[in-house]
Amino acid sequence: MTNSQKILLVEDDRNFGDVLKSYLEMNDFDITLATDGEQGLETFKKSKYDLCIFDVMMPKKDGFTLAKEVRDIDSEVPIIFLTAKTLKEDIVEGFRIGADDYITKPFNSEELLLRVYAILKRSGKKADPSEDIKEFELGNFHFNYPLRELTFNPSTTKELDKLSPKEAHLLRLFCVYKNDVLPRSVALTKIWGEDNYFTARSMDVFVTKLRKYLAKDKDLEIVNIHGNGFRLIDRSVELVEK
Repeated sequence: MTNSQKILLVEDDRNFGDVLKSYLEMNDFDITLATDGEQGLETFKKSKYDLCIFDVMMPKKDGFTLAKEVRDIDSEVPIIFLTAKTLKEDIVEGFRIGADDYITKPFNSEELLLRVYAILKRSGKKADPSEDIKEFELGNFHFNYPLRELTFNPSTTKELDKLSPKEAHLLRLFCVYKNDVLPRSVALTKIWGEDNYFTARSMDVFVTKLRKYLAKDKDLEIVNIHGNGFRLIDRSVELVEK
């Protein structure tokens, strides 16, 4: 499934810009990278973008000036500022210009992605295509997310478990990220609304509960990825792909 949403990223650190570009493209966004404010403005004039991400400190034209000129062309396009500065005056200036969000470097890539999703959702633009998926096949399980029903259906028997809302939400995320790493910060922010020690411990409890449900299928396993999050492994899929 592809995402047609276009993001203009203007970042003068080419290496950092390339990393962000690649990460957002991995999440199905169409990214155009410019490396200074003047190039960013000329690029913006040539196409229509769903969101802009501007570094504040750039040569030729700083991010604040760029944002003002972009606002003259399109008063509605969402803008996120990236900056290494933490001065209150700069943050106030960014929001005065009309910033939709302001992220201080260094930051976590997943945090930026979640903020992009949130802003696009607020602006009425479709953000996360996985939100449309309501039912999943998972090994010998069928998972109906709206009904919160997890059905184990091998050839010999059929068992149904009714999940709690948080169990269902977490399992849906695992299904979306199946065989890839589900970052802890993504799950905590989406389900619990914040990433801290207490919500992380709560998430661990729910991961344990999901492991018990999925233990009926030996091809399924939720593993810890140290320092990052969890990975739901579906070996039946891996065998098919091989």
